[in-house]
Amino acid sequence: MRHYCTYFDRGFLAQGLALWRSLAAKDPESVLWVLALDDFTAEVLREVGGTRLRVVTLAEAEAGDAELAAAKANRSRVEYFFTLSPCWPRWLLAKQGARAEMDRITYVDADMFFFADPADIFDAMDRAGASVLVTAHRFPEWLRRFERHGKYNVGILSFRNDAAGRECLDDWRARCLEWCHDRPEEGKYADQKYLDAWPERLGEALLVLPDTGVNLAPWNWAGCVIRGEAGDGVRIDGGPLVLFHFARFRPVRGEEWWQSGQLEYGVMPRSLRRMIYEPYARALLAARDEIAARRSGFDFAPAPPRKGREFWQGWPLRIVFGGEWRRVGGDFFNLRGGLGRWSGQCVATLRTIFLRR
Repeated sequence: MRHYCTYFDRGFLAQGLALWRSLAAKDPESVLWVLALDDFTAEVLREVGGTRLRVVTLAEAEAGDAELAAAKANRSRVEYFFTLSPCWPRWLLAKQGARAEMDRITYVDADMFFFADPADIFDAMDRAGASVLVTAHRFPEWLRRFERHGKYNVGILSFRNDAAGRECLDDWRARCLEWCHDRPEEGKYADQKYLDAWPERLGEALLVLPDTGVNLAPWNWAGCVIRGEAGDGVRIDGGPLVLFHFARFRPVRGEEWWQSGQLEYGVMPRSLRRMIYEPYARALLAARDEIAARRSGFDFAPAPPRKGREFWQGWPLRIVFGGEWRRVGGDFFNLRGGLGRWSGQCVATLRTIFLRR
């Protein structure tokens, strides 16, 4: 039995439920532990999740933790959520780790979705004899500036319940409690930049998973060869698509218009959107409807408004490359004839010309 964990609030409830449904379908013996960040989320998940989705409230995880309480008082809401990234799996290993069945805990972001059995992830970890597993962002050359936010991505992390795994979580937690802000500063960024030191610190106890089909994302798909059909048939560099990271993807106007989350990286061609994004959109809508059937009026959280300098800098790019998609049937259209895939490289060039960086 594999144990996974994540955390989210009402704003990501549909995404979190879609994640769980995908995991339960691809890894039927799995258990997902959810740290519910508000009462509404906890109540709904306890009604719809089943016995293998286990809910812990934020109050339970915070109880008696003076260091976490002190951190909560000196940072924003989103920065506090980042702080929870190491605290939550560490809490689980401390509370549940005495059970022989929890030999490791695997953290996944709530906006991820399983397309295939993740068994190969853990087989690779076992073959390497690793106690900790991470994935790199794998930025193409024109996106390397984003490495100031971290070479590795927090989207999926696995920690074995052994001395090295627990020590890694202890150290990461201590650093996040001390400083975990939503800005790059002196070689730090939120919960993520700390991972850059893990290869040197952990040595052979760390596995940087090389499989490009795990944590495929808007920022790295362009460096891969993608073939196949929608769902299980998708192949990434010859291997299966196991786990996709749907960062910033959400409906923005009804069920027809969606924020792609890809404009600053490079917009996928329509054929790839159909294979990867359409199954997830269906899963999101099904999760939304399942929740709304129990809580009348429930819907996706609205996208944060674009305003000020961010809006005026971004609107020419949205016009040229198409930052939003229209969903018609099983396709997402942006009516740019494939031009959007060059958006990330265009942004990088403009930054070089005008910002000299």
